[in-house]
Amino acid sequence: MSRFPLVEDRDGQTVVRIPLTRGLGLTPLQTVFAFLGLVGLFALPFLAGLVGLSWERLFRGILFGLAAVGLNLLLRHTELVSFGHAAFFGGGAYGVAVLAAHYNVSEGLLLLLRAVIVGTTLAVVIGYFVAGYVDIYFALLTLAFNQVLFATVFRSGFFNYNDGLQVRIGGDRPTLFFLEWTTLGYDLVLYYTTIVLMLVMLLAMWKLINSPFGRALDAIGQDRTRARFIGIPVEKYVWLSFTISGLYGAFAGGVYALLRLHVQPEPTLYVFVSGEILFMAILGGFTTLVGPLIGGIILVYLLEAARFWVEYYHALTGLVLLAIVFFMPKGIVGSLPDFNAWVAGRVREPGRLQEDVHSATAAVREGVDRATTTVRIIVFGVK
Repeated sequence: MSRFPLVEDRDGQTVVRIPLTRGLGLTPLQTVFAFLGLVGLFALPFLAGLVGLSWERLFRGILFGLAAVGLNLLLRHTELVSFGHAAFFGGGAYGVAVLAAHYNVSEGLLLLLRAVIVGTTLAVVIGYFVAGYVDIYFALLTLAFNQVLFATVFRSGFFNYNDGLQVRIGGDRPTLFFLEWTTLGYDLVLYYTTIVLMLVMLLAMWKLINSPFGRALDAIGQDRTRARFIGIPVEKYVWLSFTISGLYGAFAGGVYALLRLHVQPEPTLYVFVSGEILFMAILGGFTTLVGPLIGGIILVYLLEAARFWVEYYHALTGLVLLAIVFFMPKGIVGSLPDFNAWVAGRVREPGRLQEDVHSATAAVREGVDRATTTVRIIVFGVK
């Protein structure tokens, strides 16, 4: 008999789950992947160079992915699409920059605390106005608030217009834990501090979405009217989830400012940044907890590295999004169980591969027909 608790999966088969914390258990295969993921995270600064990757670029991907984890709380559970989450990422980044540039605060952890406070405050204020709206109205309102904030920063001398602010005090980088570091030491200490805090935040998010509060958000996403009928204060819960979502973005933006040591409006507050954060959640798999984090790493690296591969690198990211929507609608991480089941099925029945080819061909043909019809209607109208 296994010393680990046994549970029944959806197929009625008994599987072993290794308990990590109360209510959280992983299968042996999931445990192996989790362990390898942790080893990869902590070894990233030393392993990335061996395979020709920039670990600082991957670090930026982790930060944007963490912001996408926050956005995913809305997207996955309340089924609300926000086009304004760059406001919280940029708010956190500018919270660090303003305190360093105008008030000479030199300790990085104090700057990061300020980032979380500023970004979360923005989420509280914006969430108050948008919590009662749904669908396209919610999306447009978040977009509008994002653009107002971007325009304010872009046109304000206090934020140094489009040139942005340096996160330096007298030309020196901030301290961390009240100690001065070399360039490499600073980056490594910031990275490992962020990874530890990120793991805590991921565990907290898992606890949240599996709590009664998380189940209430699921009910709101499924049917707001029914949720109100059973006594759930819908607007209050949406407002709170929006605030928590903004907190994750603010933290990520604050670390981004400490890493880059220079904050400008376009890389942090522009509306396209909000779109990229949303893309990350979809790319990695918004039905999973760590999917948006994986999506952030992949997309940031793709955006920054693709310019060296092809001339029209933005088109490449568009093609990736199309491929995900058409062939992996659950995202990369979300599609892994289906992919494993598909591989296992084809190993048992190799003859079904021919059926898969026919199905894929038919799906592509149908997609092309729909696209052709749409273009014809746009150009010539409906006859």
